[in-house]
Amino acid sequence: MWESFLLGAVCLGLCFAVWWFVTRGATGEQRLVGPLTLPSPRETFERAPELFSEEIDTVSNTLVTLRRVGLGFLLAIVVGVPLGVLAGCFPRFNAFLAPLVMFGRNIPLAAVLPLLVFMFAGEQRKVMFIFIACVAFIIADTAQAIADVAERYVDTAYTLGASRWQTMLKVLVPLAMPTIFGSFRVLFGLAFGYIMLAESMKNPGDVGGLGFEINTFQRRQLREHIYLIILLIPLVALAVDLVLFWIQRQLFPHIYGGPGWLQRGVRICVHAWDDLKRVFIRYEPSAIASAVPAPAEGVAPAATEPEKHPS
Repeated sequence: MWESFLLGAVCLGLCFAVWWFVTRGATGEQRLVGPLTLPSPRETFERAPELFSEEIDTVSNTLVTLRRVGLGFLLAIVVGVPLGVLAGCFPRFNAFLAPLVMFGRNIPLAAVLPLLVFMFAGEQRKVMFIFIACVAFIIADTAQAIADVAERYVDTAYTLGASRWQTMLKVLVPLAMPTIFGSFRVLFGLAFGYIMLAESMKNPGDVGGLGFEINTFQRRQLREHIYLIILLIPLVALAVDLVLFWIQRQLFPHIYGGPGWLQRGVRICVHAWDDLKRVFIRYEPSAIASAVPAPAEGVAPAATEPEKHPS
């Protein structure tokens, strides 16, 4: 881990060294790149305190951007994951959704933005933009994760008498969730980049955001502020990704390591839900017995140990 951190720090150091090299010099004639195109690191970071003044208030704009990305991405998960599970389990449903998913993954989002202006207003427009940008990818990644689950787990579930829906919800979905959650981390970074495009269009009464700040600085010719926002966006995205990685480790400790506190909480909730269902749903003993094949006459049932699964 320390070696990876060191190599990453060296890469960043080289990038800043190149930045300093092409902008060194007191005047524009002495520089490889003029100050109107690229200010020096010193000139840029000297203007950093201005971003947190009452006039600009970058902290509030950052929280506004995160709220929009979070709402749009959460809506895409709520819609995309169930559709992806169904597409991964049923090939006909997957074929039915294939044209729509292909269209959603390849549509130019810049062309969709003007249409959203007529269909939605205010915050709804930006949230729906993130939803449209991510939902097709979530459907495709979820369906692929379900399809990649080994067939032996499905066969074992059916052998033990599980129904089709029990196999989907208690075998396929739990085994595919680590892969699905991993795709969430990648797609959230993609959504955080798309919100800059959505926030470039602002109507009277709309709240700002980082994208709106960039456009405002561009109109005012504040190049140092633009570069500071460009440096701030990856830092915010990195912080969100670290939070998601912590959640990932807590939910799937058998793959990523970690204490697994969230996994224990989910397990307690699932078991409590199953116990609650047993209060209202009575299972007939004959139905349970019929699901298990009886051994042949004169042959003792073999003592088998169930296959252990990491989860």
